[in-house]
Amino acid sequence: MTLVLKERSQRDASQGEKDDRGRATAVDEDLVQRIGRYTAGFAEERGYQPPTRADRKTAAEGVGLFIDGQPERAKQRLASIGFEVRTVSDKVTGRSFAEIADRKENSSKARGWGRVYLALDGPIRWSIQVPHPVADKNTERLGAQVLRGSPGGALVIAGAHRKAGKDDEADVAHRTDTVFDTVCDELTERGLPGVQVHGFADDSVPDHDVVASTGKGKAALAEGRVLADALKARGFAVCRGWVRDCPLEGRTNVQGRKAAADGIPFLHVEFSNRLRTNERRTDRAVAAVNTVTATWAGR
Repeated sequence: MTLVLKERSQRDASQGEKDDRGRATAVDEDLVQRIGRYTAGFAEERGYQPPTRADRKTAAEGVGLFIDGQPERAKQRLASIGFEVRTVSDKVTGRSFAEIADRKENSSKARGWGRVYLALDGPIRWSIQVPHPVADKNTERLGAQVLRGSPGGALVIAGAHRKAGKDDEADVAHRTDTVFDTVCDELTERGLPGVQVHGFADDSVPDHDVVASTGKGKAALAEGRVLADALKARGFAVCRGWVRDCPLEGRTNVQGRKAAADGIPFLHVEFSNRLRTNERRTDRAVAAVNTVTATWAGR
């Protein structure tokens, strides 16, 4: 599988490669900036269409095929629901990622089904999940930084503001009928541990910078302690959900509940606004999260 992914990365990384419609299939760009541009237009009450069960299943199957080293079959499967695959070479790290994205995401018919990024430097070992981009300000940038900070990662990012749909249908952290959730389930069923990042207003938890929790389960207690210690060492006040009752522990989070049921490590991490809106603080927080993802990458 590693060889297949590397060969695909090298093949797609050539400059100017295009698909049969003349669109670039390989781009060289700062990954964080690219994802920031993608999410910049997210807004409340627009940009989301609920997927059918068949759409959700197809998206997850396509991601699974790519992970299994079958990129051509993956592209065909994903194309059937209007998704395409590009290779993104991150200018900052030089690392390459497969970008699975909706062809309609920049049109008036945007469906808000999100993106998936898969590292092309070896087998996928872990995931970073961003369910509330823009609504939880800069979590999309934080997630992208975590992805490129350790090898073997998958980034799953929601494709719309959490209030984009009707009756909270775009709040993907609390819905099981979304592409985001179905893809996360696919990763969990493969035994991949994950970190899900959120944001809170400073006055919600005024005495802490971070709320770290294992959600509904306990499989990530060891990783939670490593993360909390790494955050503390970098100057952050951390509420540890396995030690005391903390606000925003994410016990109703549906991706966390799935991981708990399957016995897979899952961390639900809430970051304060003052952390997410300060570049230096964000960099320190990302480095702390990467102490965990680096361990997973070496499994």
